[in-house]
Amino acid sequence: MDLEQHYHQLWTRSVQQFESGHFEYDPMIDAHVDSRRGITLLARPPLNVRTAIETMLSDLKASEPEQYYYPITDIHLTVLSIISCYENFSLSLIDTAQYAALVQEVIDAQKSFKIQFRGITASPSCLLIQGFPLDNVLKKIRNGLRQRFQNAGLQHSIDKRYAIQTAHSTVVRFRKPFMHPGAFLQKVKTYREVDFGTFDVNELELVFNDWYQKTGIAGVITKYPLK
Repeated sequence: MDLEQHYHQLWTRSVQQFESGHFEYDPMIDAHVDSRRGITLLARPPLNVRTAIETMLSDLKASEPEQYYYPITDIHLTVLSIISCYENFSLSLIDTAQYAALVQEVIDAQKSFKIQFRGITASPSCLLIQGFPLDNVLKKIRNGLRQRFQNAGLQHSIDKRYAIQTAHSTVVRFRKPFMHPGAFLQKVKTYREVDFGTFDVNELELVFNDWYQKTGIAGVITKYPLK
């Protein structure tokens, strides 16, 4: 996949919709009860990168405070969604030790890798930081996990929604109609090419999570240092 082209296509299609006043809103963000849970392998950018993203989010929030802006603690890069969130899933339904061990087997064969967070793109319902792997380690980890889980007989939903190939980070979700959509879009466009930083991924986390990876809900199952 040519990520530059993929992100550009996402941006172009979404901006066309935004300019015609079409935004997709997530009604579940403010739900009093949301039992959707899953398991994800993820990476967290270092504090300096998340701080750069937070600066942008603060600027956007000043224009449209009613949208959902990811807290700095929740900003992440999904390596692979192993069990996509569904209602009433709980850790009591699986043997977490088996999952942790399987992931460890794949991770043992890999090393740390570099990601560049540069520019933003969009979908009809959210804004995303564009992530660019600077080597092929992330791809190797994902493919290794796909193969191992397919052969392991463990519950998983890898690639059921879509086969993840990007290295993006969702940072804004739309939840209510915009007060000034045109002005917001113009501000968003100023961040289209901003470089948020390049970083080494030295650790991965296997987490039990809700749909939004909220820190107060998500819990770490295992951490994996990378060489």
